[in-house]
Amino acid sequence: SGRYVVPRAEVSLLAPVAEPSKVICVGLNYRDHCAEQGAAVPREPLIFSKFPSAIAGPYDDIEHPAESAEVDWEAELAFVIGRKGKRIPEEAAMEHVAGYAVANDVSARDWQKRNGRQWLLSKTFDTFCPLGPALVTRDEVPDVHDLDIQCRVNGELVQSSNTRQLVFGVPQLVAWVSRY
Repeated sequence: SGRYVVPRAEVSLLAPVAEPSKVICVGLNYRDHCAEQGAAVPREPLIFSKFPSAIAGPYDDIEHPAESAEVDWEAELAFVIGRKGKRIPEEAAMEHVAGYAVANDVSARDWQKRNGRQWLLSKTFDTFCPLGPALVTRDEVPDVHDLDIQCRVNGELVQSSNTRQLVFGVPQLVAWVSRY
């Protein structure tokens, strides 16, 4: 009706998924990112996680921890599982996907090089996973494997890719992760 309009400047958008029980991530899953990093394309998904406390709103400030001098970003496609399952066959995987969002995989790169190159600590500081602003349902996305994805830091374009660059697509990842 337009009777109850709140100006955008007066609201704070939250992450579209507020308190996920799990945040499972895939490292080196874009071919162009592998090339940029000088890394071989993985033969199997490289899985890591973020703690739920890493989730932040899409426009929230990212807290720069005093423990790190090398905070970095990566725009990512996030997909949200809406239906539980174990050992999901790849051909049924999309039935478990509720929708998609944009995520920012923030990393403390100096911590990624420490302590045996463990990724968990480097990627899971509080606010290190801004998510959103929207969760787009699966039926609204004609081809999840042909979406532009970009990252801007303070308005400057710092990353541009497309989900065509994914090493492992959404059905493959749902099937893979559901085994564990």
